[in-house]
Amino acid sequence: MVTGIIGRKLGMTQIFAADGRVVPVTVLKAGPCVVVQLKTAAKDGYDAAQLGLVEFVKPKRINKPESGRFKKAGIEPTRTLREVRLGEGETKVGERITVELFKVKQKVDVIGISKGRGFAGVVRRHHFRGGDASHGSMFHRAPGSIGASSYPSRVWKGTRMAGHLGDERCTVRNLEVIEVDADDSLLLVRGAVPGANGRLVMIRQARKVSKGR
Repeated sequence: MVTGIIGRKLGMTQIFAADGRVVPVTVLKAGPCVVVQLKTAAKDGYDAAQLGLVEFVKPKRINKPESGRFKKAGIEPTRTLREVRLGEGETKVGERITVELFKVKQKVDVIGISKGRGFAGVVRRHHFRGGDASHGSMFHRAPGSIGASSYPSRVWKGTRMAGHLGDERCTVRNLEVIEVDADDSLLLVRGAVPGANGRLVMIRQARKVSKGR
């Protein structure tokens, strides 16, 4: 059985729970998807399913090798492809995966690309404290020492410095499913997920459910 689905982040809003509490939620357009290919341990070294997001795509966007693969599977071409793990149960090529894969109160992991923030200093990028803001201080938002002169006489790899912030693949774990709308393929999860509105996300069943959430 497929354990995940491809979707898009639509934005954040809030809903009211039965006891009157305000719950912040992120609205995700989850699927529908179709199983394009199955990977097996005997042939590929691992078990997985390759999913394709069912949405409009211009024929010129699909090259000949991909067109042949879709034709062999007997499905319409898709532009977005992702692989997900397989759980217990049977999965077939051409099977349609919908948002009904998830249930209310289930915990899910959401994978996406965080917003790009451009060039940022160490205070914003790595949460450095910085120096005193008092009069006469000449050390405010600088990184400080990045290495000694005698040893190692160079800058260590991985030293936290200013640079590009964001635009990285990140995962938010154990988000609770608040509502499932099968008619419009919408999934409402509690909390925030990475990425800008309209960006692709991968939604999967939570792998490590923490006791505190």
